[in-house]
Amino acid sequence: MNQFTVTVHARARQRKAASWMKRIFGFEKEDLSSWERLVCLLNRPTDPASLGVFRFLFGLLMALDVTQERGLSHLDYKYLDGAPLCRFPLFNFLEPLPMDWMYFVYLVMFLGAIGIMLGFFYRFSCLMFISTYWYVFFLDKTAWNNHSYLYGLIGFQLTLMDANRYWSIDGLRNPKKRNAHVPLWNYTVVRAQIFIVYFIAGVKKLDADWVEGYSMQYLAHHWLFDPFKLILPVELVSLLVVHGGGLVLDLTAGYLLFFDATRPVAMVFVSYFHCMNSQLFSIGMFAYTMLATSPLFCYPDWPRRFFRHFPACLGVFLPPAAPLPQPSTSCVYPPTPPGDPKDSPGTPKPTKPGRRHTLGALFTFLYVAEQLFLPYSHFITQGYNNWTNGLYGYSWDMMVHSRSHQHVKITYRDGKTGDIGYLNPGVFTQSRRWKDHGDMLKQYATCLSRHLPRYNITDPEIYFDIWVSINERFQQRIFDPRVDIVKAEWSPFRPNPWLMPLLVDLSPWRVKFSEIEGTLDNQTEVVFIADFPGLHLENYVSGDLGNTSVQVLQGQVNVEIVEEKVNYTLHPGDKMKQLPGGAYHKVYTVSEGPSCYMYIYVNTTEAALQRNFTHLLELQEKIRNGTETEPLPPELQPLITGLEDDDSEGNVSDPVLRVFLRRQRRMKERKERREASLPQRIERFVVKKYYMLRRGFLMTAIAMRNLAVGPPPLEQLTQEVAYANMKEPDSKASLDDSLQAEVGHGEL
Repeated sequence: MNQFTVTVHARARQRKAASWMKRIFGFEKEDLSSWERLVCLLNRPTDPASLGVFRFLFGLLMALDVTQERGLSHLDYKYLDGAPLCRFPLFNFLEPLPMDWMYFVYLVMFLGAIGIMLGFFYRFSCLMFISTYWYVFFLDKTAWNNHSYLYGLIGFQLTLMDANRYWSIDGLRNPKKRNAHVPLWNYTVVRAQIFIVYFIAGVKKLDADWVEGYSMQYLAHHWLFDPFKLILPVELVSLLVVHGGGLVLDLTAGYLLFFDATRPVAMVFVSYFHCMNSQLFSIGMFAYTMLATSPLFCYPDWPRRFFRHFPACLGVFLPPAAPLPQPSTSCVYPPTPPGDPKDSPGTPKPTKPGRRHTLGALFTFLYVAEQLFLPYSHFITQGYNNWTNGLYGYSWDMMVHSRSHQHVKITYRDGKTGDIGYLNPGVFTQSRRWKDHGDMLKQYATCLSRHLPRYNITDPEIYFDIWVSINERFQQRIFDPRVDIVKAEWSPFRPNPWLMPLLVDLSPWRVKFSEIEGTLDNQTEVVFIADFPGLHLENYVSGDLGNTSVQVLQGQVNVEIVEEKVNYTLHPGDKMKQLPGGAYHKVYTVSEGPSCYMYIYVNTTEAALQRNFTHLLELQEKIRNGTETEPLPPELQPLITGLEDDDSEGNVSDPVLRVFLRRQRRMKERKERREASLPQRIERFVVKKYYMLRRGFLMTAIAMRNLAVGPPPLEQLTQEVAYANMKEPDSKASLDDSLQAEVGHGEL
């Protein structure tokens, strides 16, 4: 029996003889009796195996993340070097570097992630990764989310840890680092971080909107929940499975992972949860990163016990199972217990805590306290509070709020001439998140005021009229449309004075919404509006929207038909039918309190198109089954031949038939993709990722060449970029988006 097996059996006997507190929590209550004992506990020698495997997985996932969610594969589209673009950095002085240098920043980030994965020049690799990562993170608030913030936190934690003590190139280069103990606080910090992610996310889901099932109603319609819909109606799947299950899992996952008795069950449910999230949301490497953190809650030596069952011939590639960890100066070693041989091989000499150990313990407490405080620090940064608190991305309020935007209008007024005009929402920017955040709106307005003088608009005033529904409420204004945002006051530490209050008193109307929508047919749609006293909505009814009516639910409004110069006063229950299509009207709120009303309309163009589609589909079926006896006219012959390729579309004279056949072809392609076999899905995934990575690395190589020796002639550079832009064979745009665009309708 070798030394490793003897030691494992000895530890098993020690765990069996330990007190109940040590068996459950891993330490004795005496370890908390004084600061010195606590320092010794947090610097207790711990097996580096689990931390080393996590370091490898985290570095690998971050290397993949750099090419995907961080945007290396489309960096030139993201930063548009030299283009007049409005950006949203955390600090206004932050600006992106020239394009070639941004590629260099991403290359440093990528190499840092690879260095973390391999444990090669580990500390320097961590600094390479986090310095460039946080620069890119702070450069664009519109890309912020909770998991991107988490990556930066874990990268910072790893910089201070000894995660290169196991399965690392540094260990091969330096025998003192190879397979050496790490202090317990290395595990404590990252475990506490993951616990906070789960638990605070659960606490934030105690919000009434989540508990009542309004936050993520649409998720229940996803195919992943089809098994639940076999026994429950979709409404209960949303309430009990999506919202109830998510709440319970987040609140309990951290606790269940911590304790030995509940950990196996927690691993199953947490793994299932993250695998589902990887399919439900476009969240990059987040689901896989959280899966990689789960084994950290197991005993630190689990990789040794796991990988020693593999054949010896694979030992070169797998984490080592032996020998046992060697002593390290990073840890505090207690005196040898009575009865144990003091001079046995591998027994470390007792040590006392020094400054390094005290700093490690102090960092652990300060870091965990800061992470517990930050999600509730919004009373300090009040300028970033809108309808939801704080800068989205560090509060762990994941998926608690969903929004829909019905109407966005940007009005400018020339400060010199007084001329008034309108801007296309989103002009000079690639982001859409500015519509919900006052700080970004201020940055956007300031940027627009700098660009508009180029178009002979002097000293412009900028006004925003943005209508938002949050968690299925009324559509209402989020910012005061009467305020010139360019000159408006805004401070990070004071409440935003031009933020309109969320009409939470009207939240009970959501039950009534469902009842009203249940009375409408599939071709009739409804939009629920709430507005403030003294304000009005200027609306344009498209000619495609027939039978558009407005009905008052609460308050009093005046409806002005602009072209006819006629006003109508409506009280609760009153309904004005047949608003003129192709014309503007205004709805003034004249009651003392907010008004509530709804538009009911039919998209007549879409309805007619659907009727034509139904007729063509029936005709096509008759042709296929041989029941159609009448000869087809020449213009309908493509119903038999179909569209073999995009070029054949020009041979179809009837535009409705052309759209129908294109739709049929795309629906067939979508069906083939959904019903593809596992090898086909894997092949499609690998090919897609290959061409994405290929473009990122080729563009990086071009940028590095430009920095090193200067750019080549324009013709050569154009050819190089065209080669990098090569698409995978038979690549197609998003089928779902294409189908929605064909027959959809826009804002009222």
